[in-house]
Amino acid sequence: MRTGARNRRTRRWSAAVGIAVLAAASGGALSAPAAAEGEIPTGQVEFPTHCLPPQEAGLPPADGPTTARITVDNPAPQVGDTVTVTYQVAASPAVNPAGAELPADALTPTGRVLLSGAQSGEVTVVGAKRNDLVRAGATLPAVTMTGTFTVTAPGQTALAPGAYTLHTSHPLDLDTTCAPAVEPSAVPVSARLTASDLPTANLRSVFLASASGKPGAKVKVTAAGFAPGSAVTIAGRAGAAETADRVTAKADERGTAVAELPVTDKATTAVVAYEGAAWSARQGSGPAAYAIVDATPTTSRRVVATVEPGALAMTQTGEDITLGAVPYGDGGAAPGRIGTVTVTDARGGPAGWSLIGKVTDFTGPGGVRIPGASLSWTPKCVAAAGSPSACAAGSVGVVGPEGAVLASTADAEVVGGTFTIDATVTLQVPRYTPPGAYTAVLTLTLS
Repeated sequence: MRTGARNRRTRRWSAAVGIAVLAAASGGALSAPAAAEGEIPTGQVEFPTHCLPPQEAGLPPADGPTTARITVDNPAPQVGDTVTVTYQVAASPAVNPAGAELPADALTPTGRVLLSGAQSGEVTVVGAKRNDLVRAGATLPAVTMTGTFTVTAPGQTALAPGAYTLHTSHPLDLDTTCAPAVEPSAVPVSARLTASDLPTANLRSVFLASASGKPGAKVKVTAAGFAPGSAVTIAGRAGAAETADRVTAKADERGTAVAELPVTDKATTAVVAYEGAAWSARQGSGPAAYAIVDATPTTSRRVVATVEPGALAMTQTGEDITLGAVPYGDGGAAPGRIGTVTVTDARGGPAGWSLIGKVTDFTGPGGVRIPGASLSWTPKCVAAAGSPSACAAGSVGVVGPEGAVLASTADAEVVGGTFTIDATVTLQVPRYTPPGAYTAVLTLTLS
């Protein structure tokens, strides 16, 4: 946890969706963009399938290969993110069970996607009632199904196609159920995602009742933000090293520990508090300055100068951020940038800082939403000349409602400085998103 002022700034985003003329053909299965001729789409797999037609159809079981593909909208989520899964069946041995022509838009698909690895289980997917006319005895057409699940564990998760059901509603309600004709572990993996843990903030801090005193004087120390019931060490510090001054106190139910620290070591220039065997940026507070005033009568005089620690602060230029427009029907990337953010670290302690951004869903006309996970960014960060710390830009990728690191500095013996941060952003607008302005809120948190 790091000391210093914690600043939060919220920016409002709007993405204008342009209007284009749309020519739509009736019917047809939902599908991903077509691959080049002769090219197998990424993630497409094939597995043996056993399809059971409905008893009412009087048809024998159908065995053969299913050609399928699974895709995810976010292959690198954080724990807690919601991931959208798309299961496409391009070819199936299942045939029209109606005994006659099956009219358009009379087929509803449902299915399961199998998860294994860091996270296990099944995801239920459902497709729209959308198909072209199917001749009597012909194989059923390609279908697309979607569903969502919440990421609960960090690491790599594999996604494989599972059983699917093709429900036809003409002239009767009939279900054709198709399942892999192999063990679940033998079904080929079609997609993978790698999840990461959310960053955690350190809120530990320490406050002194007095910033100076005679050798041996006791100073009242209040340490806050610790785990309730934990043993908190309160110690003197001289630069990056601890001095001989030390006491231990127990944190109450609010995570606050109060103690009196006798300051006898003349090397002590600051006081810190921490959990565990030794101070660390994750387990400890930043330093609070303290000066020993030696009043021993001598012919000489000591001159004591105290450098007061400053704050960790953030400012940002501009107000609302407007992304570029995209044409209705085509969808695509709406580009923009967040505007310059300036971080000033004048705390004087050993702890670095992190700047994390989170974005809500984009809301447009009639409550239509574009998920916040559709917004990605490319951060950059530059440290001003003379800054002790080097600034690391966050990773290129999804921002989303759970947040991502925009920039940070590492813990070090000497830290601080002024840092200029910016990021280009891109909102992926789905095809046929209703025209209008879509607005979200971006929150930047500095700690």
